[in-house]
Amino acid sequence: MGSLTVAGSGMTVAGQVTDEAKSAIESAEKLFHLVQNVLIHRWLEQVNSSAESLYDSYGHGKRRSVTYEEIVERILAPVREGRRVCAVFYGHPGVFASPAHEAIHRARREGHSARMLPGISAEDCLIADLGFDPGEHGCQSFEATDFLVRRRVFDPTSAVLLWQIGGIGISDFRNQESWNPLGVGILARTLAETYGEDHEVVVYEAAVYPIAGPKIHRCRLADLAAAPVTIASTLLVLPLPDRPIDRELLARLAEPAAE
Repeated sequence: MGSLTVAGSGMTVAGQVTDEAKSAIESAEKLFHLVQNVLIHRWLEQVNSSAESLYDSYGHGKRRSVTYEEIVERILAPVREGRRVCAVFYGHPGVFASPAHEAIHRARREGHSARMLPGISAEDCLIADLGFDPGEHGCQSFEATDFLVRRRVFDPTSAVLLWQIGGIGISDFRNQESWNPLGVGILARTLAETYGEDHEVVVYEAAVYPIAGPKIHRCRLADLAAAPVTIASTLLVLPLPDRPIDRELLARLAEPAAE
């Protein structure tokens, strides 16, 4: 019976890979990976000679849903042959990596052992690089297209993270840094309805090489459409002033429990 381990590479070269993930990578009989960082790519090939990139499943203008189905089936083929397979995804393998989840679900339905090992995501790096504590005022996280087209209800007094702002409304793959600049302008205008045009936001990209730092661009919502946005960009919308505390409820919560 074959097995599948899905692991995360973290955002930078090797140093963000957990010991558990590294062991799975090294011991796999077949290793797949979906990472764009060329140094991570080379490292994986060095530690496991069976390494095979899944990136060639993408194609300019090819629908991502078709690509994801192809990736899932490529990963599962050797699992079905009874081999021990590891698939490595960029960052955290469970964050914006639907093929990783689908491969695990199918493997389990077919009776194979399958698990996911966590990795460091762009959100983890954002928290560290921006000195942002999601526990201070709360944090809401949305995929940018979903946020817009479903008109998601959110609390503007808590921080909002919007993912994939460089690819708003795009369902296929494109060989360019930003897939839809027009979408960023629509997002900015939508947010300005709640926050105002002068509200500060942060366009963020995690560092992918040790010698280069993260990309951090602070601007007003009015200027977001002209900001340096790529498909890797995440938007942090800083919260409005906090809501007042319900003092009566706070006092009740502090009362000793009745025996």
